[in-house]
Amino acid sequence: MHLLEEPWIPVLRRDGARAWVTLAQMSDPDIVAFDAPRADFNGALAQFMVGLLQTTTPAASQVQWRRLLLTPPDAATLADWFAPHAAAFTFDGPGARFMQDFDLRASDGDPVGIGALLIEAPGENAVKNNSDLFIKRGHVTRLCPHCAALALFTLQVNAPAGGAGHRTGLRGGGPLTTLLVADGGPEAPRSLWQTLWLNVRHQQDFLAGDAGEGHEAPHYTFPWLASIAAIQQEGGQTTPVQVHPAHVYWAMPRRIRLDMDACSAGTCDLCGRSSDALIERYVTRNYGLNYKGAWLHPLSPYYEAKDGLLPLHPQPDGLGYRHWLSWVLGMQSDKRKVVRASVIEQFLSGDVEHRSGIGLRLWAFGYDMDNMKARCWYESTLPLYQLADCSPAAQQSLREEVGAWLQGAELAVSYLRGAVKDAWFSQDARGDFSFVDATFWGRTEAAFYELLRARIQAPAGTDRVATAERWLRHLIDTALHLFDHDWVGSGPVERMNPARVAAAHRLLRASLNGPKLRAALALEVPAKAGKKASVKPSKKA
Repeated sequence: MHLLEEPWIPVLRRDGARAWVTLAQMSDPDIVAFDAPRADFNGALAQFMVGLLQTTTPAASQVQWRRLLLTPPDAATLADWFAPHAAAFTFDGPGARFMQDFDLRASDGDPVGIGALLIEAPGENAVKNNSDLFIKRGHVTRLCPHCAALALFTLQVNAPAGGAGHRTGLRGGGPLTTLLVADGGPEAPRSLWQTLWLNVRHQQDFLAGDAGEGHEAPHYTFPWLASIAAIQQEGGQTTPVQVHPAHVYWAMPRRIRLDMDACSAGTCDLCGRSSDALIERYVTRNYGLNYKGAWLHPLSPYYEAKDGLLPLHPQPDGLGYRHWLSWVLGMQSDKRKVVRASVIEQFLSGDVEHRSGIGLRLWAFGYDMDNMKARCWYESTLPLYQLADCSPAAQQSLREEVGAWLQGAELAVSYLRGAVKDAWFSQDARGDFSFVDATFWGRTEAAFYELLRARIQAPAGTDRVATAERWLRHLIDTALHLFDHDWVGSGPVERMNPARVAAAHRLLRASLNGPKLRAALALEVPAKAGKKASVKPSKKA
């Protein structure tokens, strides 16, 4: 099977029909979304296509980029783009295979069931200890070549820790990915091509400062085209300066070779389609490419740590509006600095003329991993409204204002969490109270986006102080309502300590109406007797 010729990409057409198309057909305006049998496959497909377009496009200027956004290339043009890289997309055969180790062969080790390619599959120890209680072994035993290709790429791009020498991905296990989405609304969805192309940069931008000189050989971009030793010394590391810049999309931390000699006919366990070449097993070996150094993946936001920038990963508290600022505009406070994904940075800081008039959303997704265990797959789309029309100065103003809103919300939810604890327990209680936070963030989300939309659509027509006062009132009302009606007031009276509940309620009300929350929102703080009122500037966001 050759991935440039085979119709292996599952997509959703504008009329709601599902289809499998070739890579060259992806510019078809009737295609509006990926439609894989698993959500993580859809996320991997988006990264695959962005990587393929970024690696192969000849677009070298902003003008050419804009023209291709509005007028997609036809299938023949895309085929011409991909053709020079055809050797990298052979999926079977005796030689180099897509995302498979160049040197391994099916006879080089004990076979592993094909289901182990899936991120959530129980590991060797879980099977040995019979601890696969929630996700059982044996659910997936045979995959068609299309699903096997998807599973293989999904594993390589998300690779979690897998035991001694089984490497994590270039961004660690289960990285957070953020993509711009062309938003035409539910009645008139934009073509998938526009979403993909929004996340591709023209070559002058992408290769700025590093044109890959000295690393033009194909294996520096597609590492499965040669032995690992051609890139990395034994026991060594792979850093950005050792490969071509496009390698970032094609990282291959795991050494895997699918066994194509032991295929059978039947039905694929994932997509349910018939195939006469179902793949049942593979072999693997440790000590693959060991990605270290200053890697910056264009599709992921990073946070500043002691040792430099590190990629963000989804956490157990999920994805929500509290992440909007850091993922969309980036943020910096006294405690934390987050840098948005570089593809979003390039798009929103570029020439307004080339991006104006495009409705946008942000698609964020990734695995929440506990070492090698997948705890959850998170996925969300966040509205951006007409942010593409905002100038850099307007974006900076918005960054500061929204930063104050979020600081206020974080303070309010901490007050609520503390009050619930104080009402329930006589001493400092330990445990997971994240359900309190989750409810608060959920109840305040609609109001946040209402304010945000008004602020973006009419930046000159909004009163900063009035908006902050309105947000403050909503935070106070929500926190008190949750305390009174959801978490404390709804409990059985005979199991409450009225004095403790009353004290917690008084403290919560006082904190919500106190100076600290007003200061976080950059609102005037009433003066104490004998002193003047003050307004502290909001912290840098």
